[in-house]
Amino acid sequence: MDTDYWCERWVRNETGFHQNEINPHLRRFWPALNLAPGSRVFVPLCGKSQDMLWLRAQGHEVVGVEISPLAVEAFFAENGLQASATKHGTASIYQTEGLRLYCGDFFQMTAEDIAGVSAVFDRASLIALPPSMRSAYAANMQNILASGAKTLLVTFDYPQHEMQGPPFSVKEPEVRALYGKTSEVSLLHSADILNKETRFRDKGITQLQENIFLVTHNQ
Repeated sequence: MDTDYWCERWVRNETGFHQNEINPHLRRFWPALNLAPGSRVFVPLCGKSQDMLWLRAQGHEVVGVEISPLAVEAFFAENGLQASATKHGTASIYQTEGLRLYCGDFFQMTAEDIAGVSAVFDRASLIALPPSMRSAYAANMQNILASGAKTLLVTFDYPQHEMQGPPFSVKEPEVRALYGKTSEVSLLHSADILNKETRFRDKGITQLQENIFLVTHNQ
């Protein structure tokens, strides 16, 4: 799975991972992060997520990263936002008031790119990656975040052999293995969501748990 895979998904409009509504877990659990007003937040692999608009409406400055130019341009166009675009190494930066989106590769981002970020909302990033990429993802996240930053992380847990991801199954022990050595990992919520997720049932999934974690990065 490489960057071309995700760009092609957007070109073919195979974007079942996109949500048109604000994520309910974001609304419910974001206050638990207890962020100062005006805090900068990071949304990795952001697509054209409406969650970024909600975060901006809470007074945050939002930084996102997305590999697909189509997704980035659609985000601004569909929400009636005018953005300036500048080159930044191999990436492009699209910027408007309270929003800065990097169109480029997350794995090439540096601490300087997200300087000042206090929190991360990861709804569809970790679970978008196969096992072979998740360790590198978590390691880069740890490397670029400042000590004390917090991540609100959403994962799925299902029998992986029943469906070829993405989204992939990421079980609680793996989350703790990825982040637990340098961070505090707390499970905030866990629920069986199979009955309301018809797209998973239609693919033959027999069990589906959604887990919400708070990760406090202490490196």
